[in-house]
Amino acid sequence: MTIPTLEFNDGNSIPQLGYGVFKVPADEAERAVAEALDAGYRHIDTAAIYGNEEGVGAAIANSGIARSELFVTTKLWNDRHHDDEPDRAIAESLERLGLEQVDLYLVHWPTPAKDDYVHAWEKMIGIRERGLARSIGVSNHLVPHLERIVAATGITPAVNQIELHPAYQQREITDWAAAHGVLIESWGPLGQGKYDLFGTDAVATAAAATGRTPAQVVLRWHLQKGFIVFPKSVHAERMRENLDVFGFQLDDAQMAAIDALDPLDGSGRVGSQPNDVN
Repeated sequence: MTIPTLEFNDGNSIPQLGYGVFKVPADEAERAVAEALDAGYRHIDTAAIYGNEEGVGAAIANSGIARSELFVTTKLWNDRHHDDEPDRAIAESLERLGLEQVDLYLVHWPTPAKDDYVHAWEKMIGIRERGLARSIGVSNHLVPHLERIVAATGITPAVNQIELHPAYQQREITDWAAAHGVLIESWGPLGQGKYDLFGTDAVATAAAATGRTPAQVVLRWHLQKGFIVFPKSVHAERMRENLDVFGFQLDDAQMAAIDALDPLDGSGRVGSQPNDVN
């Protein structure tokens, strides 16, 4: 199976579909990532705060897959923005992962109450310049945060990883990203089970028409919107199902019906509001 890639604004590229390990327990991470790699995933998304970087690294080391064929993301946690903490944090993540370089390093949240995310972004630029990360980006950054870091440094993130699913499409951020050459990664792409996307007429009807599961329909919607997506599952069968989303297309009417699931008032959000996270 060939997973399509998208190009970053720095010239590097990323597989559009990956495997996320958010909430995968540390003692299950090695097994889960190994099964994902065996299923065909080559893009793994982790973070320091997930506590499972060691398991991810062990699975990669034991996979027999060339490092050049893998794309690995990790993230800088909120209490590491100040002083030289970003430099220490990336060194620690690389040691846990057993890697010399990650493909993508993200500022996990802006934590605006601390007001040190511009400094964190400046340090991220240095991390990239030293070759410890091929590309750098952010996660959970709203438009004012994005505008501020770009104005301060002249460097635009390669990606913004945000909560995004049909019930919470964050159009202000995605419009800004499209205008500035920033790719969007969707976390919680299926609504994390807190919003019943699968029970909606739009998703159920598309699933019946295409002979696919509701989850496959929602993932296909993300891909056709041009988003990067990395669903999480610890079950090998579900991993394979989530990967099997390239053999069909949603038509314009089906896409429009799913687009219309967003109530547009923010009530579909299932995660934290970025300005409230510190």
